[in-house]
Parts: sequence; structure tokens; C-alpha cells
Amino acid sequence: VFLIIENVFCIFPLRKKCFAGEIVLITGSANGIGRQVALKLAPLGVTLVLWDIDDEGNQETSRLAQQNGANRVFVYHCDCSRREDVYEQADKVKKEVGDVTILINNAGILIGKKFCELTDEDFEKTMRINFFSQVWTCKAFLPAMVACNRGHLISTASGAGLLGFYRMSDYSASKGAIIGMMEVINSELYHEGKHGIKTTIICPYFISTKLSRGFKSARPCLFPVYDPEYAASKIVDAIKKEKFYLVMPPASYLLGLKIFVPRKAVLFLESYIKFPESMEKAFGQK
Repeated sequence: VFLIIENVFCIFPLRKKCFAGEIVLITGSANGIGRQVALKLAPLGVTLVLWDIDDEGNQETSRLAQQNGANRVFVYHCDCSRREDVYEQADKVKKEVGDVTILINNAGILIGKKFCELTDEDFEKTMRINFFSQVWTCKAFLPAMVACNRGHLISTASGAGLLGFYRMSDYSASKGAIIGMMEVINSELYHEGKHGIKTTIICPYFISTKLSRGFKSARPCLFPVYDPEYAASKIVDAIKKEKFYLVMPPASYLLGLKIFVPRKAVLFLESYIKFPESMEKAFGQK
């Protein structure tokens, strides 16, 4: 049903967003998807604000973005796992750049341990970086969007937020929390008449970044591991079209059917795509 609806809208496309003049903040911009999204947005007339703890990588993203046509790029060192750091850097951005109109929450980590192997510190770290960082950035920048009824919140969640995956209890929990939070924010904005503020939830399978540690899909025709540049192009297109959800690859829509099928069927799907074996190869090494 989701694919049919999406294809109908491809035949009769929605008006695409114009990015000129937007102030776009990207967390986790030093490499991977964050860098590639920045490079895709660079020639579209936006002001880029780049947040990361990797200063060298972030400076390289800034250089590449300017090569791609970005006129204004601002680089900030921000540890998104620390609430004080997020709010402090947010205040600097407001004073030095202006109110953020497009917030792309992309920073994240994946530890890849089994539940009983995860320490309390591991779980807390995952939740702080993957989930609470998005809580704090939304709290920092959403009020200005609400005041002028204009803006766009983009959250990188995961297919693991739709279905708990092997060796990903902390990661799945953090991404599921993001999905729930963003759906509620979208509902509240709609019922408050703030229709000028859009939300987009990104739910990819695996993307070949440092986060995935060389994860290889055993069933690439159904669940391919996307290249970061290709994934970034899909994300920017989803922002242009103001999609509420971007689920990729299309087979990942199956993950959302878990409430309609027996748990054994879900476990069979995991076995069929050999997900546990793939995770063991990527994350099970001592």
C-alpha cells in the first residue's frame, strides 16, 4: 500500500521545496551521510551550519561544500551527547548565523553488542547520542520555527527503529524513540495549526559508512547496503518533496508490518536475510 501511494505521487509529483536562503544545520557532518547531504545542499543557495566533534573532518566537509558552491558555511565543534554543549552551541548559532530553518539530525553511533554484553554506560551513551541529542536540538531550534510557522525537522532514524534487530537492542531502542517523538511532534504541530513546519523521518537499512563497520548484506537484492552519496540524494529529495517518511530500500516497508504478523514470521525474515550472521561478521569480532 505504501509503495502504491508513493508511486502515485511520483506520477503526480508534489511541488518541491526551494532551499534558497534557508539556514541548514547538520549534526554529524564530518563524514558519511552528514557530509554527503551537506555537499548535495551546497549549490542550492543555503547557509550551512556543520556540527561535529571531529574538527578535522568537519573542516574538510566545509572545504568540499564551498567547492560545490556553498557561499556561507559555519563550522562548530559540538559534542551532541552533552546537553550543555548542544544548548551552548545553539545559542552561538542563533547569534552568529541566525535562526535555523532546516534541522537535520544525523549524528549517531552503533556499538553492535548483544544485550547482555552492553554495559550500562554503553546503553546510556547510545541513548544520549542517538536520541537525546535530537531532543535537545529540537528544543533549541523548534521554538523559533513555531514563532514564524516555518521550518523543517529531519531526523535520521533507522529500519532498526521499526523492528528490533540482532545485536542492536540499544540502537533499536534509540531509533524507535526518535520515530515516536517525531510522530508526536508532527501531530502537535498539526493540531496547533503550525502547518508551515514540516517533519521528515529517515529510516534506512544499512549505509556503507564508518558506523556500519563494513556490514555486508547477505540478500543485497532485497536489502542492499547503500552508498552514502546515493542515500544522501534520496534524503535531499525527500526533504524537497516534504515527505513525512523516507524508508529505504523499499523492502524495508516489510519491517513495519510486524504488528500484523506472528513474531515467528519476523524471526524467519531475519533468518532468511541472514541478518544475525551478517552482524556477527561485522560486529562479533573480539
